[in-house]
Amino acid sequence: MYTIGIDFGTLSGRAVLVDTQNGREVAASVYDYPHAVIDTTLPKTNQILPLDWALQDPLDYLEVIRQTVPNIMSESGISPSDIKGLAIDFTACTMMPVTQDGTALCSLQQWAAKPHAWVKLWKHHAAQPHADRINQVAEELGEPWLERYGGKISSEWFFAKALQILEEAPDVYNATDKFIEASDWVIWQLTGKETRSSCTAGYKAMFQDGKYPSSEYFATLNPDFETVLQKVDGELAPLGARAGGLTAEWAQATGLPEGIAIAVANIDAHVTAAAVNAVDAGTMVMIMGTSTCHVMSGETIHNVEGMCGVVDGGIIPGLYGYEAGQSGVGDIFAWFVDHAVPQEYYDLAEKAELTIHDYLEQEASKQSVGEHGLLALDWWNGNRSTLVDVDLCGTLIGMTLTTKAPDIYRALIESTAFGTREIIEAFESQGVPVKALVAAGGLPEKNALLRQIYADVTGRTLKLAGSAQAPALGSAMHAAVAADIYPNIKAAAEKMAKLKNEVVTPIPENQAIYDQLFAEYKRLYAYFGKGENNVMKTLKRLRNDAKRS
Repeated sequence: MYTIGIDFGTLSGRAVLVDTQNGREVAASVYDYPHAVIDTTLPKTNQILPLDWALQDPLDYLEVIRQTVPNIMSESGISPSDIKGLAIDFTACTMMPVTQDGTALCSLQQWAAKPHAWVKLWKHHAAQPHADRINQVAEELGEPWLERYGGKISSEWFFAKALQILEEAPDVYNATDKFIEASDWVIWQLTGKETRSSCTAGYKAMFQDGKYPSSEYFATLNPDFETVLQKVDGELAPLGARAGGLTAEWAQATGLPEGIAIAVANIDAHVTAAAVNAVDAGTMVMIMGTSTCHVMSGETIHNVEGMCGVVDGGIIPGLYGYEAGQSGVGDIFAWFVDHAVPQEYYDLAEKAELTIHDYLEQEASKQSVGEHGLLALDWWNGNRSTLVDVDLCGTLIGMTLTTKAPDIYRALIESTAFGTREIIEAFESQGVPVKALVAAGGLPEKNALLRQIYADVTGRTLKLAGSAQAPALGSAMHAAVAADIYPNIKAAAEKMAKLKNEVVTPIPENQAIYDQLFAEYKRLYAYFGKGENNVMKTLKRLRNDAKRS
């Protein structure tokens, strides 16, 4: 018996066909979103988007299914009758306005020219003023749910984006029958039935202890926002549950049997925990790509400053699921090679038959710890945990006239490792032990230097995911639970999860120097991040004013 997992990322979707007996990945297919991230101009209209916007076209998501599922079926030669279930994972919070029957508002001609009618991707940060008000009012009113999110929710979250729509495009807000996570919308399309994930509701929409914040609270933010709960009304279901069966229309489009189990949607980072067998308390999984999400489960609930959230059963049923994260990791390295690396390094990489990333890694790995004399703060895309502030910016100090590109490349990697150590220490300081560390995603898969630096900086042995497509594998495992092949995700993980035999062990002499560098990182972290010096916010304000003028 087989299941299919589809991982919807920031730029593409990837499907994996998995043998439920042993987790063997039989076939895989990737499809790039035709519209990618819409952050400069709106499709068709060429309307210029404001700063800090990040939109997507929901029809790209459906095209992923139409393209990848037939591809993996054709490649595998597996009979459709042997496919028992399908599940998806998704970036979050990635939300969208729809009509009562689930039609995406931006797909309707009368709304296509309205930016607020489109999907707001997870990294849409333009709702920061709205998030600030949500936090301020919640603190003033003593809202009990606020501490479950480390005392501050992000501009990336569901209701910050919804409030932005109300206040900047009330016509779009009024035309919206439902606001919904894109993940839940895809499940709605596949099954013909609206089913919302309790996971995304818990982490991204402040759903705690069986309820959202009250209508009275939302009315305090804006009297017209009192109606927002009517627009999120829908059945919530736990992870691993069956959302419904595949419709006849989608059976025809994919070649899969009508009625096979479609699981409740999951978050891309969270679903990875099962794929690496992190189903017990105390194992932190770092899902490392353009950004990094840190997820782990604990036996008890604690409030940790700056965490993204803690939700009962949010990752593994029966445990409290914790989430934290870094808003930029791979994106920082990509920025550097795209905009700051001299041509001579590209020429040397080409001569060595290496990618520019591989060449810089090779050269940076020749250095001893501290040799480059640099220290960076990893805030090129703001800080998600533990400061929850998108207005913070990257910092690099220690440069001289002899500083070279590999020096900076290594310092940027180290900065992201310091950011992860800051998160680990925040959890442990509040009684949430981190007993083991697992790395998953494209970055640790490809970059040996990064793996060693993370082990040295954190002082922990680093285990590695056994699949390059861990989120899609995790989704396939949840599909197996929804299809009743396994009674729960722990049982599925016993047979289907994968870890590499390789582990990365800290080098004591490196660790000792990184301890000194981390102490300096923490000083900069507090100085620039906690209000002592607001130069970053001043610079960003001046930049924004200049761009608007």
